[in-house]
Amino acid sequence: MMIFEPVSVSRSKTLYSAWPDVVSLGGNHLLCIFTECRHHTDRRDSRIMLYESVDGGYQWKNKRPFPGLQASETGYCNCARLSALPDGRICAAVDRIPWCGERGGGDRKSEVSLIFSEDNGKTWGGSVKTPLRGIVPGKLTVLDNGRWLLAAHHRYRGRLTEFLRYSDDQGKSWSPRITVAHSPKFNLCEVSLLPLGDGIVVALLREDSRLGLDCKKVISHDNGETWGEITDFPLPGCHRPVAGFLNDGRVMITYRFAHASGGFGCFTQNFFSAFTDRESLLKLDRRECMCRIVPVDYDRSPVADTGYSGWVQLPDGKIFIINYIVDDAIDKGQIRGYHFDPRSIML
Repeated sequence: MMIFEPVSVSRSKTLYSAWPDVVSLGGNHLLCIFTECRHHTDRRDSRIMLYESVDGGYQWKNKRPFPGLQASETGYCNCARLSALPDGRICAAVDRIPWCGERGGGDRKSEVSLIFSEDNGKTWGGSVKTPLRGIVPGKLTVLDNGRWLLAAHHRYRGRLTEFLRYSDDQGKSWSPRITVAHSPKFNLCEVSLLPLGDGIVVALLREDSRLGLDCKKVISHDNGETWGEITDFPLPGCHRPVAGFLNDGRVMITYRFAHASGGFGCFTQNFFSAFTDRESLLKLDRRECMCRIVPVDYDRSPVADTGYSGWVQLPDGKIFIINYIVDDAIDKGQIRGYHFDPRSIML
């Protein structure tokens, strides 16, 4: 019996669609954001797109470019994320990467901007640049005390490193740069920040040495100002984790499973989900962390590319996951969704 019910969200014969996220606008009304470009490795003509569903992700309409978020002479927009803020606004966090030629360094020069909508994505305010530098930002995360956390990564002292800035006045001013996780042994990136209350925030990170290593975890006990030691969380080969709480108190994480073999297309073909709990996220010993891993999809393409995702829980308790995958699109990324009932997966 199939646990995850797939649905096609967006596909094109000429464009590469990838790196999606989704947010609930209330009820079954969903807003999706993703990137259209020539290819994963060719961002000329790229642009950020918006798409809507009013039936919980089964049918999609009103596909449109996000105003002002397209490639230009100075750079391109990369990987946008959506957040629903407590005040009812929707926030898009977007990294704009400059064209850097052969010398590279675009990750260190990339600017992360926040753009807001007060009418469920119909219109958007002007882009607000933050002092955060890096690529693949996490969602703008709001803590119980109202603090905003915004994180991204770039190469630092020879290793990918995750950085963060926080704001206590809704983006008018920002803290100095804070190192969430750096190690001379690991490449740490693509963070998912999960507030646990009482000032505790857990950061789950991709380790990008292409060795199939565990997901890395660090914990803050002071609302993101300082971070503890890097520990292992039992999700082998975890790329681009996206963590959140379910209505029943469990934690769900979606991610790409990237084992240690081959080149691109060989380690990018599996998309997984995992189910854990608050207590396990707080443990420092991997052996004490409880986690159930459930495969979601497999990319059959010889140039497979999948596993950047977002998800929401619908009013009926079901989950809608959004992801990108090549699969039967041959060599073009497509956006695919999945519905499932989390009650079918027991811890």
